[in-house]
Amino acid sequence: MPDCRLVRRSDVAVLGGGNVSHAIADITEVLRLLRRGEASMPAETSVALSGPEAARAYALPASVGGSYGVAGVKWTAHRPPNSDRGPKIVAVTMVNDLKTGWPIGIVESALLTATRTAAVTALALRTMAPAPLRRIAVLGAGAQARAHLGMLAAMFTGLDEVVIWNRSPDRAARLGATKAGWVRWPVRVAATPDQAAADADAIITCTASERPILDVGAMQPGRIVVQVGYHEVTFDAIDRADHVVVDLWGPFKDTSAKSLFQMHRAGRFPPERLSADLTDAVLDRWRPQPGSCVYVSSFGLNVFDAALACRILRKAASEGLGETIDLFDGNDGSDTPWP
Repeated sequence: MPDCRLVRRSDVAVLGGGNVSHAIADITEVLRLLRRGEASMPAETSVALSGPEAARAYALPASVGGSYGVAGVKWTAHRPPNSDRGPKIVAVTMVNDLKTGWPIGIVESALLTATRTAAVTALALRTMAPAPLRRIAVLGAGAQARAHLGMLAAMFTGLDEVVIWNRSPDRAARLGATKAGWVRWPVRVAATPDQAAADADAIITCTASERPILDVGAMQPGRIVVQVGYHEVTFDAIDRADHVVVDLWGPFKDTSAKSLFQMHRAGRFPPERLSADLTDAVLDRWRPQPGSCVYVSSFGLNVFDAALACRILRKAASEGLGETIDLFDGNDGSDTPWP
């Protein structure tokens, strides 16, 4: 009977949880499995936590066949405001064997989530940029911004410049100073989003903003805008884009706070207007018209999380990392003396 393995945050990093190239390979394979009907991502469900409306815990199930052969659920809590100085969002991914149902393990998911998201952005920049990328603006200075800067450093070494903006200038300056020592291109901090976006070939929004910070002026010919955060782009700005692309158009369109899905529920974005999704771009080589303006709404697909967690758990088992847990006391439960 297999043990269940617990992989902590520190071990996830050691096992390559922050490796964007590996995440891109996982994502590409999962897209193939989704197309063949060998992977699925049912609708999420959530429960309220104490405090404001935004404080909720979400269960995001998925199954991934092929070489992965797992079913999993990512359990994510968007915590209420608290004085404990802990992270605003905490998440674990639990994975079971797809054939037997036995639990394989539990992985702390903060790094995997950030890496998966940055890997999707890397694929978007590789396949959907309507012009060569020389200057990129990153809006935000939190975990996602850090992950995206790491992705750019690994995957886009020939850039001329990366510009960072954050509502807190001190956080932006600290992030810029931290990254400037090991990237090959200059990192500059801008005072406003408009200053950051000026002359940028790509804008990546990585904030938790509930109010737009980019308006129609951000949608320029030859530019790609990748929205990672919540409601960072106005409806009018999305209207201005020549191409609107999603990682997937799924049932979350009816509940998500993402700008595009809010726009859809307001009756201002029919799905027929979509130019492509991530599968079209990666597998079918859909490309935008040169010199056009491309807007990409990156929702974040938990089917990718299950695949990444599976890879980490298998590597942990092969390298003896993590902690094994005998959930069933060495038996299948048939002779357990219930009280």
